[in-house]
This record gives sequence, C-alpha cells and structure tokens, in this order.
Amino acid sequence: MGATPETVSLAEVHHAREVMGDVVRRTPVLASATLSERVGGDILLKAESLQRTGSFKIRGALAKLDALGDTIANGVVCASAGNHAQAVAAAARARGVSCEVLMPHGAPITKVEGAEALGAHVILHGDSVDDCLVAAQERAAERNEAFVHPFEDPHVIAGQGTLGLELLEDVPDLARIIVPVGGGGLASGVALAVKETLPHVEVVGVQVETYAAARASLAAGHPVQLQPPQVTIADGIAVKRPGELTLSLMARLLDGIELVAEDDIAEAMVLLLEKAKLVVEGAGAVGVAALLGGQVAPARSGSTVVILSGGNVDAGLLASIARRHETEAGRRIALLTRLPDRPGNLARLLDAVARAGANLVEVQHVREGIDLHVRETAVQLVLETRGAAHADAVLGAIAQAGYEARVLR
Repeated sequence: MGATPETVSLAEVHHAREVMGDVVRRTPVLASATLSERVGGDILLKAESLQRTGSFKIRGALAKLDALGDTIANGVVCASAGNHAQAVAAAARARGVSCEVLMPHGAPITKVEGAEALGAHVILHGDSVDDCLVAAQERAAERNEAFVHPFEDPHVIAGQGTLGLELLEDVPDLARIIVPVGGGGLASGVALAVKETLPHVEVVGVQVETYAAARASLAAGHPVQLQPPQVTIADGIAVKRPGELTLSLMARLLDGIELVAEDDIAEAMVLLLEKAKLVVEGAGAVGVAALLGGQVAPARSGSTVVILSGGNVDAGLLASIARRHETEAGRRIALLTRLPDRPGNLARLLDAVARAGANLVEVQHVREGIDLHVRETAVQLVLETRGAAHADAVLGAIAQAGYEARVLR
C-alpha cells in the first residue's frame, strides 16, 4: 500500500497495524488514582514503556520495513538517540536483514547495548541525532542500503498512529491525549488516527523546555524549533526540530504544544516509579510533568490519557534522579560539622545520629579546603531520614550533643 510524501491517511494507519502482526504488543491503559487526585481529573496512563524494545518506535520501524519490501535485502541504516535504533534493529532481525545504527556519542549506554543485543552494528558519531541523520543517509546511499528515518516518513508516522487506534478502542470516554513531541512522528500519527475518527478529542503535545525564551515561540501554535542541549534526561525527544511532514501534520491536528522543565520531568519519573510502579524514561514522562506543573489541564469530562512513550533509562541516571528526589523531600540530607580531632568524638557524633533515628549512608573526613584548627577535623555525613520534620529533629539532636552542623545543598 503506497503513501505520498505529502500526507498520511487513516487507511495507511490501519494497514500498518495489519503488517505488524503479533510483534507489537497491545500495551495496557492504566488508571492512576494518584494523578487523578492531584490534578482533579480522570487520568489514564498508556504504558507504551512496556512495549517491545521499550518504546513505541517498534511500530513505525515495522511499518517502514514492510513498505520497503525487497529493497532492504542489502540491510538497513538508521540514526537515533536509542529507541529508534533498538526498534529498527528488532524489525531488521525479524525480517532477517542486517542493521547499522549511528548514535551520538552521548547516547545512553542502556540504549547502545540494547541495539547491539538485537544484532545492530552501532557506530557512535557526532554530538546529536541530527549529526547522525546526515551521516546515516550518506552511508545508506554509498552502500546501497535502505535508510529508515526516525520520524520524517509517512510509513513511520502511520506505524506510530496504531497507538492511537488502540486508545480509540480501549478508552470509551476518551477526551484528551497528552503526547511527547520530539521529531513529531508519534504526535502526528496518534493525532491523525484519533481525530480522523473522533474530531472532538483534544491532542496536546509536550516538549522539553530548553531555554526560557522558548515560550515566546509557542505564540504561533507550532512546536518549538531549537537546538537541544547537549545533555538532557529527555534524550528521546532531543532533536533540533520536527520534520516538514510531521510539522505540517501537527500544525493541523494538535490542539497545542506545551513546555516542561528538566527538573519537573525528573519528579514525574520518580512519581511514576513510586506510585505507578513503572520505569519511564525522561522523554516518556513529559506528559505527566505537564499535568503536575499545570501546563496541561485534564479534560473537564471524560478521560485524559498520558502516553508514556518509552522506558529505556540508564540505571545510573534513574538512581541519581531518585537520590535527588529524596534530598528534595528531606529524606536524604548531607551535612558538614567540625569536631576535635581526638579519639571518641566521631563515635559520640554518630551515637547522637543513631539515637535520633537517622540512618548513616556515608561518612567522610574533610581536612582540606576548610579553615580548621590544628587539632580539629571536619566530617561530612550523608543521612537517610523519614522526611523534612525528622531531618530537623536529627539536626537538633546533633546540636544538643554539642556539634554545629551545616546542611549542604
């Protein structure tokens, strides 16, 4: 079934679902009591983070390789921050062809290893997905291989749109959809599938706020077109700008584009981990961040669905985000105090901490960079507490034991 470069049809979305077979999972739609109570609406989570290869990208990859037909015999080439790489690798393996992936040097290790585990040959190149896209297209032309774009392709968009078909079938009172926006393939496909069937359903996109001045760019109602930061926890949607096709589709179909800050995305990831028991990457959590931050309101009636687009996140990053959250919530504190450099003083300090009910995570002597007396030492402690009130009580107990402590921020 063909598709022109200028548009994508609902029929092509339905065809994409047919060619996927049982490779693509029908991911669950989960009710979130926590979010519903916090924002005052009926909130559902489309857990695409549980999809094969860990993101929605497998949908578009399978649709594209089917459309390419015999032209993939020499293999396929793609460029990606990670999720598209794994998806194309999995689709190529299912079709029995080779796959080469160009990824930026800063790509998460989890995603690099994931693509390699699926049989892809990974080449680290440049500092951004955009650098990789140029190089991947050149390699494909030189080697007579098929190039698979991550978003600017009608077949890929149609494949991503199959997620919208599932929402139409699984949510009878669907009223609003909140979807991450990077290159725009997912947002375009979902909006197309849904609005062609139920035009009254609102689809709102969410991007990462990279610069404060970016808000001014929203006035025209189009996605922000900015150079993404070199490091972002939402690497899956860190592209310079959507493509021409996706941009035109989103301008026609989306009901708005909102921005969220990195810190808010981190908090959304923790909330999903703690309350929904879902591991969601930064790009996948932007919709929840927008709800919590008030950038997007829930529908007044009917269900609001937040698409959790991916779950591929490095364990180290997730641990760092969790520690940050614990610190912000007062459940983890670092403090610095001085004490006489004589036997027994550290034991007395730690005894005061223990009696106050705090858990010692780390202790370190600090002798350089601080103005100390000759017979004095500084000690840095990292403690786990039960919350802000308990942390204050622990500091009070330390002071009562005769030690002045300063909380490190």
